[in-house]
Amino acid sequence: MGRSVQSPLTLFDSLPFGFAQVSTVPTPFGDAVHVSGQVAWDADRNIVGANDIGIQLKKSLENLATALASVGATLDQVGAIRLYIRQSHIDQGKAISDALMETFGDRPPCATWIGVPSLAREEFLIEVEPSIIFVARS
Repeated sequence: MGRSVQSPLTLFDSLPFGFAQVSTVPTPFGDAVHVSGQVAWDADRNIVGANDIGIQLKKSLENLATALASVGATLDQVGAIRLYIRQSHIDQGKAISDALMETFGDRPPCATWIGVPSLAREEFLIEVEPSIIFVARS
């Protein structure tokens, strides 16, 4: 059996753009779960938190939680995240840290913060990409 894909209804439909929100690949260790980078769009592709990186990160993490839930996983299973931060907002570390601490508390995943000149859309200030997680095969 090969890759399967999920498109949670509360996330925007990415399939017309040529990619899945979530894919699972069977391995000897269980199913490897891959999640696309998440941004602050709602299901209708409206930006949440325009010009506010903290609100955008909270929405991106909420979207990540939704993506993971579609395969029976949770944020607690994420070992590491990559944050792609628009260079123009890289100095807003406090807002980013506050959003991370609000979401993960005292058990955060590892994180890499990467400053980038731009993201897929001008209104995106930050994008969250999790590491691969493994879930038991059902």
